Amino acid sequence: MALSILQFPATASLAQSPMIFSLSSSINTTQSSFQYTAELWYWSGGVADSGSSKYTLVKYPNSSGVGTFDVSRIINSTLTDLAIENTSNVKYYKCRFGTQWVSSSLIITGSEKTDSDVYKALDGYAIFQEPINQQIGPKSQFWPIMTNGPVSQSVFITNIGSGSVYVGSVSGSQPTSIFYSSSIGTGSVALGAAAGTTQTEIRQFPMFPSANGFPLSQVGLTDYTIQAKSGSTNIGSPIRFEVVCEQKYPNVRIKWKNRFGQFDYLNFYGVSQNGMRVDRQMYQPQIGSWEANTVSYNNYDSQNKPYVVNAKQTLLVNSQLLQQDYNDIFKQLLVSDEIYWVYDENTNDIRPISINQDSITFKTGVVDKTIQYSFTFDWSQNYKLII
Repeated sequence: MALSILQFPATASLAQSPMIFSLSSSINTTQSSFQYTAELWYWSGGVADSGSSKYTLVKYPNSSGVGTFDVSRIINSTLTDLAIENTSNVKYYKCRFGTQWVSSSLIITGSEKTDSDVYKALDGYAIFQEPINQQIGPKSQFWPIMTNGPVSQSVFITNIGSGSVYVGSVSGSQPTSIFYSSSIGTGSVALGAAAGTTQTEIRQFPMFPSANGFPLSQVGLTDYTIQAKSGSTNIGSPIRFEVVCEQKYPNVRIKWKNRFGQFDYLNFYGVSQNGMRVDRQMYQPQIGSWEANTVSYNNYDSQNKPYVVNAKQTLLVNSQLLQQDYNDIFKQLLVSDEIYWVYDENTNDIRPISINQDSITFKTGVVDKTIQYSFTFDWSQNYKLII
């Protein structure tokens, strides 16, 4: 074949990190101003709903004679939905590759064309040292459950919330259920038919004891594990949850978008504090009765008045004693663009918050026998309602 694709993206990629195609041609490469071209399609819906191409990208060959295209920034710019609104924020995409060059001031299009397969892009990011275009499965030991863990977590019996599982086929495995195992019995939740659209690539399942559809009884429940299965075959590692008693201090439950574009949760039941921070812009008005016959002033006139008062509420939380396995998801909390305080689980009342610290020193069980962390958040809705 005159035109060959040397490098492909993963079957499913995390769109905030590189999604690379590289292209090589065995003909016409000595033509004047020779270039590789890529027509890019992206769409939501079914695999066959591609419509017309959205962009045409053009690249000169690099020093190896290869054209390299990274489509991640274009595709990522289309994944604008909030994770809390769209639980399957996925795009399908493909490319048609060709060549062109200049002859007598005219652009000549090469006759050779080659189409890529259809690929999937998820709202998330890769991290070092994950290779470029690595398949998504090895990015988490729990995959297709979309989290980095940790392998053991604590929950309250009253906790509500959903986990996320990728049901698209990766390396031939496609999850069909989530299996629950505990000392009081077992249960499962079926994931339904295989993914057929971008809206069904990711499914939700009840992760915590008070969530709708949770298949285990709360009576006598002290711990349980969740495991993705394909038929009777386990996929990925299980996650264990220990049910603990409500603590002395009021619990603050935080959820945040992780690197797979889904939510991780943690109960902070150390000391928590609410506060307020106010930023004022002041001006000095002219005082006195300048429109009257004589100038005078009132004893209540002020020479300093605020014209903008921006009040932000703050939230300080402290974690319980944690194992160092939480360090990975705390890194994702620090860089998350979507964080919520689960203010009332029963009414699904959530408050958007943003983390208000630039750094954290991660501890290890070798150096610090007990590991606790503090985080400070700003409410993402100002105290004064201004539209």
